[in-house]
Amino acid sequence: MDNQMGAARERAGELNADELAAVEKLQKGYRDIRDQLSKVIVGQDAVIEELLIAMFCRGHALLVGVPGLAKTLLISTLARTLGLSFSRIQFTPDLMPSDITGTEVIEEDKSTGARQLRFVRGPVFANVILADEINRTPPKTQAALLEAMQEHQVTAGGKQHRLPQPFFVLATQNPIEQEGTYPLPEAQLDRFMFNINVGYPTEEEEFQIVRLTTAGRQVHLDHVLSGEEILLLQEIVRKVPVADHVIHYALKFARLTRRSEGGCPDFVNDFVSWGAGPRASQHLILAGKARALLKGRYHVSTDDIRHVALPVLRHRIVTNFNAEAEGVKSDVIVQRLIDFIPRQQYEEKDRNAAKMLRDQPAA
Repeated sequence: MDNQMGAARERAGELNADELAAVEKLQKGYRDIRDQLSKVIVGQDAVIEELLIAMFCRGHALLVGVPGLAKTLLISTLARTLGLSFSRIQFTPDLMPSDITGTEVIEEDKSTGARQLRFVRGPVFANVILADEINRTPPKTQAALLEAMQEHQVTAGGKQHRLPQPFFVLATQNPIEQEGTYPLPEAQLDRFMFNINVGYPTEEEEFQIVRLTTAGRQVHLDHVLSGEEILLLQEIVRKVPVADHVIHYALKFARLTRRSEGGCPDFVNDFVSWGAGPRASQHLILAGKARALLKGRYHVSTDDIRHVALPVLRHRIVTNFNAEAEGVKSDVIVQRLIDFIPRQQYEEKDRNAAKMLRDQPAA
């Protein structure tokens, strides 16, 4: 296996020696981050993997789960392992946009008496933003994050203030307590690369959680990656080669959810009101690139796309009344799409692409 990996590294023609070394660092960093998180978080392997894929893709993530599943603890622990600046914003019904982005105040020069406006930065000026219970604040305040998430800047008083890099918004949401909440608008949901479902632990995991958290212990976390290293790794992810058939495969997931374009399967026509936009296709490919690298491969396969389809698409498909009446969630739609799109022809192309990579002369 090590010899095969070495040959693949030599033949990853689109990555030079320095970039290949950075890939090795990404893979090691991924393992080290998981090791550090395991000191605090029990289980949740799939959640951690999806969260780290989003991070290496320069994406934001929405974590949805019932209270008590360590969503907040997971995000804050991740920030500590990366040595990044961290801000926790507790979203409440009376939170104002300026409480997030910052505000301008009048400042007087005591020596001259002159007054001028000075921008006081809000908590959004950090590398990792934990937007806790983001659906508990009205849309006006939720929208204060839109510019920050998309443009990585805040505009106040006609001036743009750049946010520190890297920049991630990791939001949490409680799906069962709907009284006094404000569902996120679709435009903001679309800015989240992943919608990550945080489920209940297994019996053995819950046993370990209770045993560890009810005993006094001190946990020391090591810094694994710096901000500069994360920025470099984010660039490396985008350089991973993708075959055309993989792009066409990813496009099918988004395009088959759009009733207006025709050719949709019956279950989409019956249960979907609005389908996924082009950002879904982009994020499927980016997430596939990151997953391929983390799994030790230097090209993307259709299997990578299938593994990231649920977190990318579940919040971008708007179901209709028929779906609600029959209890059909967006996850069911995505899973049916995975089964509906023929795999055989794409998997054959995956094998051919992998063979071409192996047979490519080493540089």
